[in-house]
Amino acid sequence: MTRTVAEPRMGRARLIALLGPAFVASIAYVDPGNVAANLTAGARYGYLLVWVLVAANAMAVLVQYLSAKLGVVTGRSLPEVLGDRLPRPARLAYWVQAEIVAAATDLAEVIGGAIALYLLFGVPLVLGGIITGVVSLLVLAVQQTRGQRAFEGVVTTMLAVLTVGFCAGLFFSPPDPAGMLAGLVPRLAGADSVLLAASMLGATVMPHAIYLHSALARDHLHPALAGGDVRTATTAVPRVIRATRIDVVLALVLAGSVNIAMLVLAAANLPGRAGTDTIEGAHAAIAGTLGPVVGVLFAVGLLASGLASTSVGAYAGAEIMAGLLHIRVPLLTRRLVTLLPAIALLMTGISPTWLLVVSQVVLSFGIPFAMIPLVRLTRDRELLGEHRNAVTTQVLAWTVAGVIVALNVTLLYLTFAA
Repeated sequence: MTRTVAEPRMGRARLIALLGPAFVASIAYVDPGNVAANLTAGARYGYLLVWVLVAANAMAVLVQYLSAKLGVVTGRSLPEVLGDRLPRPARLAYWVQAEIVAAATDLAEVIGGAIALYLLFGVPLVLGGIITGVVSLLVLAVQQTRGQRAFEGVVTTMLAVLTVGFCAGLFFSPPDPAGMLAGLVPRLAGADSVLLAASMLGATVMPHAIYLHSALARDHLHPALAGGDVRTATTAVPRVIRATRIDVVLALVLAGSVNIAMLVLAAANLPGRAGTDTIEGAHAAIAGTLGPVVGVLFAVGLLASGLASTSVGAYAGAEIMAGLLHIRVPLLTRRLVTLLPAIALLMTGISPTWLLVVSQVVLSFGIPFAMIPLVRLTRDRELLGEHRNAVTTQVLAWTVAGVIVALNVTLLYLTFAA
């Protein structure tokens, strides 16, 4: 009787121990670029675009699960699999576009951290960008010295902080339930809302999150599985895949809830307010409407978002280089090098919000290069064996990939045509 009771508990404990990678990857869904888009959507259109975030989150669950499954079953990341299959010229070209995407990601995160420090302490943007970079170095040092589990713990803690920071305002000014329900009905209101919806939905799945999640899932496996041909571990792999599904759903439901909270907070408190098309303006409006405490909590959430996102982005860039070029640069060295372009752009005096918009446009170019190979590879019988995508999953995956790619093309067209 004792054994019968203990075994399920042991099973649950092992399941819990496998959770974590998706919470790190989910940081990409609550980065400063998302903050700007969500606040703008709520301020301009109220609850109209809630459905966009719900749809985006559903798509993200599938995409991130496929990325994690690839890492679990093959013991390799998406960049590693592509690096093994592509000829050298193609590998180099693919790496160039992936690095451009990683640089755009880093730019957005550093800017977000710099804006948060300016809002909290009046720190000049350039100095704030440097401080953000230094703190991200310390976070990455945890991964280098204490291992991935400790790194996951730090990033997950930051995720908790930004969740509190971005959601705190709802306790002071609850949203309108009827408005939220109405916002679940898919509809738009003119060309500008189309552009904003395309930006929110098309840029939800970040390329670096797809690349990184497969590596995080690979490295989070039990030591007996990591780095080998895990297809032979017939009993362990299904258990890890089951844990991966739970991990992805929990993490992205949390990230999606934070995004929706930001939109409805803006919808309830910022409609028609002038100057809310920038993060600084939205923060000032939130603080003026809900009080300085909520304003401070929001800025703290933005800071946690920037710090966590830039650390995760640097980690993703290192995995991309290692997988495609078979060159592993020390993570801290890479962090220093990739920080320089972001600081240089901050020094030009260009509007930080405009730089955030440009970074999101650049990220749009990288979506097809990550999505299409992922969907093709996770259906490959030779690569994933019995764990390859079922027909229904594959149809859904191609549909999601098609929608995301089409929306990013629409976003690019509308951006340049405006």
